[in-house]
Amino acid sequence: MSDTLPLDVIGRRVEVNGEHATVHFSGIVPPVAGLWLGVEWDNPERGKHDGSHEGTVYFKCRHPTGGSFIRPNKVNFGVDFLTAVKNRYVLEDGPEDNGKEHIVIIGNKPVETVGFDSIIKQQSQLSKLKEVSLRNYAVSCAGEKGGITKACQNIRVIDLSKNLLSSWDEVICITNQLKHLEVLNLSENKLKFPSVSPPLTGAFSTLKVLVLNQTGITWAEVLRCAPEWPVLEELYLSANRVCISERPTDVLQTVKLLDLSSNPLVDENQLFLIAYLPRLEQLNLSDTGISSIHFADAGIGCKTSMFPSLQYLLVNDNQISHWSFINELDKLQSLHSLSCLRNPLTEGSKEAQTIRQFIIAKISQLKTLDKCEILPEERRGAELDYRKAFGNEWKKAGGHQDPDKNRPNEDFVAAHPRYQLLCHKYGAPEDGELKIQQPCMLKNQLLTLRIKCPNQLEQKVLEKQLPDSMTVQKVKGLLSRLLKVPVSELLLSYESPKMPGREIELENDLQSLQFYSVENGDCLLVRW
Repeated sequence: MSDTLPLDVIGRRVEVNGEHATVHFSGIVPPVAGLWLGVEWDNPERGKHDGSHEGTVYFKCRHPTGGSFIRPNKVNFGVDFLTAVKNRYVLEDGPEDNGKEHIVIIGNKPVETVGFDSIIKQQSQLSKLKEVSLRNYAVSCAGEKGGITKACQNIRVIDLSKNLLSSWDEVICITNQLKHLEVLNLSENKLKFPSVSPPLTGAFSTLKVLVLNQTGITWAEVLRCAPEWPVLEELYLSANRVCISERPTDVLQTVKLLDLSSNPLVDENQLFLIAYLPRLEQLNLSDTGISSIHFADAGIGCKTSMFPSLQYLLVNDNQISHWSFINELDKLQSLHSLSCLRNPLTEGSKEAQTIRQFIIAKISQLKTLDKCEILPEERRGAELDYRKAFGNEWKKAGGHQDPDKNRPNEDFVAAHPRYQLLCHKYGAPEDGELKIQQPCMLKNQLLTLRIKCPNQLEQKVLEKQLPDSMTVQKVKGLLSRLLKVPVSELLLSYESPKMPGREIELENDLQSLQFYSVENGDCLLVRW
């Protein structure tokens, strides 16, 4: 806090009692004497007006209560980068310095050093710093030219989020002195970006990760600055109201991860402008409001040429409500991880487990869904359940067990693009599998079943009455106690007199006997 104003006060970022703002005016505001600063707060509820006073407009705000007039001595204009580093990474010596080991605090980590003169020790430690976290340390500028290079030239990772940096040029003044910089976080700095393509400076020649969340950057400004990022692999642009307006040409070609989350202006058509980034492996579209996507270059059962390297896709917190969105994702060549939480489709009336099974069945190469690995057994169970769940619909649409008569109509194929492939993989569903369940009346709740152990000839055939709602897992628990065999070793299937010669596996422990259409008089087959 000082009465001395910087020469370039207009546009400067400032801090007042923990709140951040941008200076838009400096001068006299009659009738009160003295110098005033007109600021627009990041939090509009902090202000009192829109930049006007007694009918005179001194500056303009985006919000009617976003502005205030403040005396300069109440404002913190921040510190230079090197001062913040020294304030953050301080030495803590004991009362004596006699060659014994002392503790230096680097971040939150204590590091032992052999005692020597504290100034030399500080210089030595700063030169060894590789990771620096200065979040909310009021950094506003680079400081003396060459000072950063001289003091801490080995820095590779910097967190400069929520500081008082006001322009991209000032960022370049810092990074130009750090020739080994690989990771830079500038989130929550309201930066002024170049209006024309800046000259190449080499300030980001080694940068691999750049975080620009909540900086106000536009897509045009991204493309303008991108030639300075020749080896960039991860770019975070969350919460900037980005609208993808043009295709990246000769820039961003090395990017593997792109975060566009919380940018509500992003839509399906804009995504096609970034669809040919050759190395893009991870794309975050969460909280963008996206509801549909269609890869017009690929028909049913074919792969799109778009997003050729995309492996990880996040679409949480969106407006996805139709299965056609999931169907289209099966067209992606490399997709194997999807997160699709908190969408109308996944939050609907169906049970979460059923939704998960359907998504797994619809996307053939998926290995992880909502951060949970898809094991081979789960995929098999999901595909069999899906095949059965839509079997009657398939038959009504023209599906048939006889391949020569199997001609489901276009509407069914469009709604279930993988169904025919699943029939080819597991066989077409038999009529017995597709029986419609009767209402669950009391007389239908108990099933009288025979229990045979085909591999244990000495074991007698048992007969038990079991509820049709009993899960396969609980049936295994009962049989484990009866047969004195560990649950983990039991394999169950059943035979029905209505389907002679056919044995149906009970492969999903979480499903009920009713789900598998087990009826009175059927025979459970137990193997271990």
